[in-house]
Amino acid sequence: MTIPHAFISYSHDSQEHKKWVLDFATRLRNFGVDATLDQWDLKAGDDLPHFMEQHLTSADRVLIICTRNYVNKANAGIGGVGYEKMIVTSHLIKHIDSNKVIPIIRQAGTCEVPTFLSSKLYIDFSRDDQFEFSFDELVRTLHNAPLFVKPPISNNPFSPVSTSPERAGDPILELMKWVVEEFNNHTL
Repeated sequence: MTIPHAFISYSHDSQEHKKWVLDFATRLRNFGVDATLDQWDLKAGDDLPHFMEQHLTSADRVLIICTRNYVNKANAGIGGVGYEKMIVTSHLIKHIDSNKVIPIIRQAGTCEVPTFLSSKLYIDFSRDDQFEFSFDELVRTLHNAPLFVKPPISNNPFSPVSTSPERAGDPILELMKWVVEEFNNHTL
């Protein structure tokens, strides 16, 4: 079993938001996901663009925590969010059908995502009372363990029968064949 690697991209909106993201990433790790987060993996003197490029490229999935501030920065191409947008957009252009990027809606009252992610299905974490449902959906997605599995297609119930099956050892069938044969012999 492979451990999924997820890079978490977010804007530093407030200390409260940074704490929510830290708790979120910690919980992902507790559920078998190798979550990469700047709060753990960067220290003073590290190269921020190199960190972003390395992990955005190597991660199996990129979780983009969408708040109004993140959306505004991404759409304007500002700061680290703008730089990450360039890297992710480049990947999306090369792999248009990729599901590598998962928008995570965090801002209550809106399902807004950056323009470059508008075609992507998102997971809504905007309501705290729905957190467990959303978290389950995300972890199942990351582990490729869907709640519902698509059933196999059965045979067409309207296919015509090409031949009747031969029954062997059926005494009634043998009797009926004999009756038909005798009837045909006496009527000729």
